[in-house]
Amino acid sequence: MPNFGNHVQFDVYKTMAHPDPDRLPVVYEEWESRAREVLQDGPFYYVAGGAGGERTMKANLQAFDRWKIVPRMLQNVEERDLSVEILGQTFAFPVFHAPIGVQSIIHPAGELASAQACAALGVPYIASSASTHSMEDIARTMGDAPRWFQLYWSKNPDIAASFLQRAEASGYSAIVVTLDTPMMAWREFDLKNVYLPFLIGEGIGNYVTDPAFCANLPKSPQEDPTAAIAYWAQIFGNMSLTWQDIAFLREHTKLPILLKGILHPDDARRALDHGVDGIIVSNHGGRQVDGAIGALDALPVICDTVSDRIPVLMDSGIRRGSDLVKAIALGAKATLIGRPCMYGLAVAGERGVKTVLQHLIADVDITMALSGQRAVRDLNRALLVESK
Repeated sequence: MPNFGNHVQFDVYKTMAHPDPDRLPVVYEEWESRAREVLQDGPFYYVAGGAGGERTMKANLQAFDRWKIVPRMLQNVEERDLSVEILGQTFAFPVFHAPIGVQSIIHPAGELASAQACAALGVPYIASSASTHSMEDIARTMGDAPRWFQLYWSKNPDIAASFLQRAEASGYSAIVVTLDTPMMAWREFDLKNVYLPFLIGEGIGNYVTDPAFCANLPKSPQEDPTAAIAYWAQIFGNMSLTWQDIAFLREHTKLPILLKGILHPDDARRALDHGVDGIIVSNHGGRQVDGAIGALDALPVICDTVSDRIPVLMDSGIRRGSDLVKAIALGAKATLIGRPCMYGLAVAGERGVKTVLQHLIADVDITMALSGQRAVRDLNRALLVESK
């Protein structure tokens, strides 16, 4: 939609004379506080918390603060274009829903609500291996809407191969391989709350519906769910992977492969050497390594290393439209949105996720216009200065 931000903004202002008593938040921090009100400690901190002392979470936010937008004037920004082209597909906005597992702990409809919200807006949804609903159920609820599949690379290669083949058969158009989670991090709040949802059967929907997974169980997951959960705990992560294992992915899918969790330029070079199709700069929202580099701090050098040979996307720390504009200006083709969507899901299900994404996209559009920018594809580092 041309001038998306204007439409969303004035739809809000038109209710001035007749306020909506059920109006949802606009301010990010209010989404978070409302989610805190409706969620118990375990689910809330599973989303909101990070690794260790949460210094990486802080680094993600501080990285955005160091870059300042320098608006330009008299640039004729009457019409704006937010579209992006990635891996041969054109998307209306430079926004993806990040892969987030166990959404059933946030809202009963879980991933189905988030996927439906994305489908309604044309925002690509990245389905997690750790979803409570299966990838096939998510695909059915989305129809023809754009979607990618995120792979947690199982220790059992037959399960990893099966996930890839199921995703391809279900209409997912790319595979996002998360590299930074071969095991669970030291997350102080989850340990304090003694809360790991997988151990109560949440977030294993793709596993208990997988033929390769079920073939290793003496009874079906329905007959013996405890045994299924125990087997999931044995095979979830894979600490033995090396760069040579990328060839395994190519053997089992024709879909484009993106590597998520890249922060070091040498790893970006290795990714190029092994022929991957894209990179997602991410520190898992600060959930894996405490005291790691902020994702936005890593982004420019990764983009310089890749030099447009493959697309680079990023996540971790994006809270408002100006954050997204900065990330695109520093080289990202698009950004993935995580925690804001989960707070929207907690507060109002599908409607909450849709509202969060609408507001974010509107903020991007308005920020671009007021900065003198007409198209996402034209954003570059000339728009920014770095404060020391």
